[in-house]
Amino acid sequence: MAGVKKVAVLDYGSGNLRSAERALARVGADVTVTSDAHTALEADGLVVPGVGAFAACMEGLKAVDGPRIIDRRLAGGRPVLGICVGMQILFERGVEHGHDAEGCGEWPGVVEQLQAPVLPHMGWNTVDVAPGSVLFEGLEGERFYFVHSYGVRDFTLGQDEAPSPLPKPKVTWAEHGDRFVAAIENTALSATQFHPEKSGDAGAQLLTNWLNSLD
Repeated sequence: MAGVKKVAVLDYGSGNLRSAERALARVGADVTVTSDAHTALEADGLVVPGVGAFAACMEGLKAVDGPRIIDRRLAGGRPVLGICVGMQILFERGVEHGHDAEGCGEWPGVVEQLQAPVLPHMGWNTVDVAPGSVLFEGLEGERFYFVHSYGVRDFTLGQDEAPSPLPKPKVTWAEHGDRFVAAIENTALSATQFHPEKSGDAGAQLLTNWLNSLD
């Protein structure tokens, strides 16, 4: 890895900022927690964390111009990593407690309650790693820490057979009651439903893999 990577953790009033900051610093990033658009746009990588309800996170994100920041970074091929609800808000819609909220719309799909006998899905779980994954390189068979009751159970982008110049998204799945998306790698945009910053050595290696992929 050439040089220290500058990573901005987007502060929009949601959740696990300090644990994300500490985890990224431990693996060698120069980390800034910020709500400043310029800082978020200029960093080598942007991390969008998130804890709580989908609609509340979207409100906070809009208050700091988060959807535009994410969109502008991706338009320029600048890496973004969403974590937990920070992954969920990248989708078109979230349906919680009968409330249908609009997301950032970077990916098609709906965040909905998992069909499982016990919710929330809390604790360690294995994942079914996507072939060719960069995030999970060297991590096949490892366990990651999840805390959520909602997820994406159907990911359609890139699943049709129509030819496209764009590489197909790499989708990693997990199971709790039924199958849901655990992580996605889609050119500059990556995201995990689990918390890498709470996932011990495996989470640290995943963050290292992401850091090493930054230009």
